[in-house]
Parts: sequence; C-alpha cells; structure tokens
Amino acid sequence: MSELIKGLLVDDESRCEHWHSELDVVALKFKCCPEVYYCCYSCHLELNDIDPETGSSSGGKHQIEKFSRNDNTVKLIMCGACKTEMTFAEYTKDMKCYNCKHNFNPRCKIHYDLYFTQ
Repeated sequence: MSELIKGLLVDDESRCEHWHSELDVVALKFKCCPEVYYCCYSCHLELNDIDPETGSSSGGKHQIEKFSRNDNTVKLIMCGACKTEMTFAEYTKDMKCYNCKHNFNPRCKIHYDLYFTQ
C-alpha cells in the first residue's frame, strides 16, 4: 500500500471501507495534512479523531482545513491506480486519470464541499 495514501484501505488503489467500487480510485489531500492523501473524508475524520460536527479533534489539536478547488497550483488529488498527482482542474476535466485513463466515480462531485472550498 502506498505510504502517501492513508485510510481504512481495502486495496492498494485507494479504495477504503467507506468507498470501494471499481471507480473509487481517488485519494484527496487536505490543507491541514499536506503531506498525505486520504481515501475519503470519513477516513480523514477517523484517523485524526475529528468530530464531524465541530471539524476539530477532541483535544482541539487538529482542525480541518481545505484547499480551494480554484487553486490550480496545488496537486490535491492522487489517482489510486497509477499514483499520478493532479490539480482539481486536471481531475475534473475528463473524470478519468490523464495518465492511466482509469475512470473516476462521477458521483464524487456530490461531496466536493467536504474536501474543497470554492
């Protein structure tokens, strides 16, 4: 499993206990944890002991911070299939990895607000 991807992983393509369809091969970066990618929002919450209501850890040491989806200077997404990093614009352009062509789950857009600011 990739050391860059954290979560409750079920395989080496970034699928986790929460999201594990054939298309769920995207790992995402949070501004508060810029060195790693997480399989999903729920994995980020659970691994950092964050209360979903407050967005903070129980000791207040970890506060969720999100990158802007309009910042095209930061690689925010990693394809779990080939480990290519991409910006939000690159990720959403064709809803598949520009490197390995693996399709991404189009329904992930429903949750963009959990990961990114406008």
